[in-house]
Amino acid sequence: MINTGKLAGRTLFITGASRGIGKEIALKAARDGANIVVAAKTAEAHPKLPGTIYSAAEEIEKAGGRAHPCIVDVRDEVQVRTAIQEAVAKFGGIDIVVNNASAISLTNTPNTDMKRYDLMHNINTRGTFLVSKECLPYLKKSNHAHILNISPPLSMLPKWFGPHVAYTMAKYGMSMCVLGMAEELKDEGIAVNALWPRTAILTAAIEMLTGAESAQWSRKPQIMADAAYAILSREPKQFTGQFFVDDEVLEAAGITDLKSYACVPENADNLMVDFFVEAKGAKAVTAGAPAAAGASIPTTGSDSGKIPQLFQKIESLLSPEIVSKTQAVFQFNISGAEQGTWYLDLKNGTGSCGSGTPPTTPDSTLTMNSTNFFDMFSGKLKAAPAYMTGKLKISGDFQKALKLEKLMKALKSKL
Repeated sequence: MINTGKLAGRTLFITGASRGIGKEIALKAARDGANIVVAAKTAEAHPKLPGTIYSAAEEIEKAGGRAHPCIVDVRDEVQVRTAIQEAVAKFGGIDIVVNNASAISLTNTPNTDMKRYDLMHNINTRGTFLVSKECLPYLKKSNHAHILNISPPLSMLPKWFGPHVAYTMAKYGMSMCVLGMAEELKDEGIAVNALWPRTAILTAAIEMLTGAESAQWSRKPQIMADAAYAILSREPKQFTGQFFVDDEVLEAAGITDLKSYACVPENADNLMVDFFVEAKGAKAVTAGAPAAAGASIPTTGSDSGKIPQLFQKIESLLSPEIVSKTQAVFQFNISGAEQGTWYLDLKNGTGSCGSGTPPTTPDSTLTMNSTNFFDMFSGKLKAAPAYMTGKLKISGDFQKALKLEKLMKALKSKL
C-alpha cells in the first residue's frame, strides 16, 4: 500500500499506539505527514512488552509525522479528557480516532475472575465509548472525520461465545459502538467503521498467548496498518457502519498478493485464522445448524488404534518432574475414526493417563477429531493454530491447555 499523502496534516488520536497494530497504523499515517497522538499507558519500558509512548513518538517523527505522547489509561476519564485537550492545543483539532486499546482473557465463565472481566469491559467497550464520546466535539468540526475501531464483525454464532464469553462480549461491545454510532452520526459526516484481521497478527500479545513460534503462522501488523490507511483515506461521507476485514480491504484496493505480509512467506498459505472470522472462502455456517452426523462422543475409546498406543507411550514417560512443571489435568473428547474420551493427569502423584474421564475435575477439556489429535501429539499440528482454525475446541483454563503444547514438544522425540 503506497502512501498517497491524503492524511497529511490530519490529526489521529490512537489508543494503544505504543506497540503492535496501533503503532503500525500511526507509522503508516506518519509517512503522509500526519499528526499522531500516542495515547497509551506504557511510559516506562516493560520487561516483556517492548515499546513506550516515547519510543513510539520518536519512530513516528522519524517516519515524517508529528507526535504527541500522552499517558492515557482509557478507563480514566480525566486522563482521556486531558490528552484530548492537549492534542487540540498542539495540533488544532482531531480528525481521526482509532480505538485500538484492548484487553484479552481467553477463559471460560468459571475461570474468568471478575477483576479480569471488569478490565476487559472497561478497556474494550467502555474505553472505546469514552474516547469516541470525548472526541466527538472536535470530529464534528473536521472535514475528514473518522472513527475506526479495531474490533470484529458482529455475529451471533454460538461458537464465537462459548469458549470465552466474557472476552467476546467485551470485543463485541466495541463493534456495537460501530453499529450504534454509525447510525447516530450518519448525518454528521463522521464515518464510524471497524477493522479486523483475517489471520493472527504477530504482536506482543499473540506471542504471550501462543508462544515464540507464533511468527510461523502469523502476518505482520503492517497488513492492518495498510488496511486502516486505505479506510481512513476514503471520504467519510461515502461509507459508514462497515465491518471490514484486512485482506478484503486490500483486495478492493487492488492488492491481491498478500505473501509479503506473512512473517514467514513460505507459510503464506498456511496461516492461523483469527477469532470471529472464517477462513478465506469458507462457507458460512448459520446459528443453530444441526451437528454433523457421528459427532456424539462416547465415554471410552477403542482398544486398538493409534491413540491407545499413543497414551500407552505417554504413560511410560510420565515423571514427577513433568507433573511439577505442568500441574494440570486434561480431558480429551475425541471424535472421528477413533472416537472416545481420554485423560492425562499431570497434577497428582507421578501422573497418570488412560481411557475415560479423569479421576478429578479437568482443568482443560480439549475436543477434536482423532486425526488432528494424533497430529498434535506427533508435532504436525500446533495447539494454538488448531484452536484458532476451529480444529481444536478448548473449554476450561486456556493457558493450561497451551502448557500441553510445551509438554508435547518435550515428548516428541520420545514418542
